[in-house]
Amino acid sequence: MSQERFVTSITRQSEDFSAWYTDVVRKAELADYSPVRGCMVIRPYGYALWEHTRDALDGMIKETGHSNVYFPLFIPKSLLDKEAEHVEGFNPQVAWVTHAGGKELDEPLAVRPTSEAIIAATVRDWIHSYRDLPLLMNLWNNVVRWEMRTRLFLRTTEFLWQEGHTFHATEQEALEETDRMLDVYRRLCDEWLAIPVTSGRKTESEKFPGAVTTLAIEAMMRDRRALQSGTSHHLGQNFTRAEGIEFLDRDNLRKNPWGTSWGLSTRIVGATIMAHGDDDGLVLPPRVAPYQVVVVPIWRREEDRVAVAGAVETVLAALRSTPDGRAVRVHVDWRDDVSPGFKYSHWELRGVPLRIEIGPRDVAAGQAVVVRRVDRVKEAAPLAALPAEIPARLERYQADLFERAARFRAANTHAADDYDTFRRVIEEEGGFVMAHWCGAAACEKRINEETGATIRVIPFDAPADPGRCLIDGGAATDRVLFARAY
Repeated sequence: MSQERFVTSITRQSEDFSAWYTDVVRKAELADYSPVRGCMVIRPYGYALWEHTRDALDGMIKETGHSNVYFPLFIPKSLLDKEAEHVEGFNPQVAWVTHAGGKELDEPLAVRPTSEAIIAATVRDWIHSYRDLPLLMNLWNNVVRWEMRTRLFLRTTEFLWQEGHTFHATEQEALEETDRMLDVYRRLCDEWLAIPVTSGRKTESEKFPGAVTTLAIEAMMRDRRALQSGTSHHLGQNFTRAEGIEFLDRDNLRKNPWGTSWGLSTRIVGATIMAHGDDDGLVLPPRVAPYQVVVVPIWRREEDRVAVAGAVETVLAALRSTPDGRAVRVHVDWRDDVSPGFKYSHWELRGVPLRIEIGPRDVAAGQAVVVRRVDRVKEAAPLAALPAEIPARLERYQADLFERAARFRAANTHAADDYDTFRRVIEEEGGFVMAHWCGAAACEKRINEETGATIRVIPFDAPADPGRCLIDGGAATDRVLFARAY
């Protein structure tokens, strides 16, 4: 791997990871600040990254039988008040509309922090019999949560997301739905974003307001902090009972449906940046990268340009109709007022997986130079072979990126059997720490207050490993995942 650094305009990760992140987001032209405090403008390159992620997830959601719907942005206060626990959890972040049309409103309207309340009020008129269930809905929309401290993509006052809402005749169906949709998020991260995640259950203090249980996936970023990347909530009958939703079941008895909700937001773009990026900027998974390949033509004389252009056009046409029928997202950088080195820097910062360099000598030799962004490995490849080779190289790159992230996570996951070791690892090494916890909220709170670490999830796949709680020595059946998190 070459150690030459093309991009010098961003802070190094080792110097200041937070500054590195902001530099990358802004200088790679993913997003920028808005005149509205805490909100962001998503620029074309960043929106394309979100679109590819969104489209992949949308396809998987539809495969599970859900349909996309839309509900209003504004929610009457009376609807939120019906679910007291839900309101208590969100109230500090809710934005309210009190005046409109030059008059004070009879009832304040909340700007959607999430849609459970308004959906429950609406579907009451849709659900009458067990034949109307399950009702499987998904929304793509924006929400507003009045954040005091914001960071582009990771935590903004307004953000884009997907929120699923379902209603079921039995608790078992709702539980299965909660598990199924969390697994959809895991697959999105594994297969599309090349991010290995840990799936598990949130503790009572960390669960969604109003939920019976909350499941989540947690990912490790390059600074060894955790990032919650998707959640799925079993709502029980809390919202349906509060809203008076009933159906006539097969046994001829009236019952409240069981509900779920689940969501993933533009925060996942931040996760993709921080899970793979390096000192030169973005390192993007091919399956969601706005451009999978950038072609850099190299010439000095006009006659060289003509020859290079012919080769480039042939490659371009071939990549847009590859043998397997999948078009490669490719961009040709024809700018003639900057050097090839400037172009390399420009596209490395933006994380394009493969760069194809074609100059006069390459044309004469019937080849091109293919460079991988993640490790700068350069290889000559016959021009005629590129249509078949590039899709295969992109698939290998996608797999390599996942394995690289998995190795990083494994190397930075630790076990601690006593509180002194736990604190040392959290403060000096960071990463994930698997440790015993007795289940007491007081112990969980003390650990957070003294170390800044929280229980991210109680992992599903953790092997049985009885032990003693780090704080009070109480019995613990297995280990839970602790980390400092975003």
